[in-house]
Amino acid sequence: MRPDLEELLTVSFAALTGGDLRAVAAAGDAPLYDAPAVLLMHGTEDDPVFCYANRTAQALWGYDWDEFITLPSRRSAEPMAQAERERLLAQARDRGFIDDYQGIRIAKNGRRFQIDGVVLWNVVVGGVRHGQAAVFRHWTDLTLPPDRIRSDSAR
Repeated sequence: MRPDLEELLTVSFAALTGGDLRAVAAAGDAPLYDAPAVLLMHGTEDDPVFCYANRTAQALWGYDWDEFITLPSRRSAEPMAQAERERLLAQARDRGFIDDYQGIRIAKNGRRFQIDGVVLWNVVVGGVRHGQAAVFRHWTDLTLPPDRIRSDSAR
């Protein structure tokens, strides 16, 4: 993991949203990598690849670090959800951030889940665009029966 990524995430989040990423991620004194909220970032490639995924993201999607950082971010969503995902990424790119993002995602094993309350922002520091990132604390497993659904980072 590049040691400067968490700083880029924190600085860019504050600059664009005016908020504290550590508070949103419920990290407390822990590193963002260990926060109970999902924190992800993809780069600026034509087909962006994840370059950061904290432990909670890895557990939710079922990829380990080495798998995650080689995964094109589009593959985190089902093929039928690609157009909506691209529209929201473009909206965040144009506005700087959006804080009402939601969508259906798919884990490595095919398990589907809905993410809600996502803040999606451009990781830009010193005028240099490094990619886009997302943080969220709420998700709903769509594969389990309703009485077995576990949601949010209060697990």
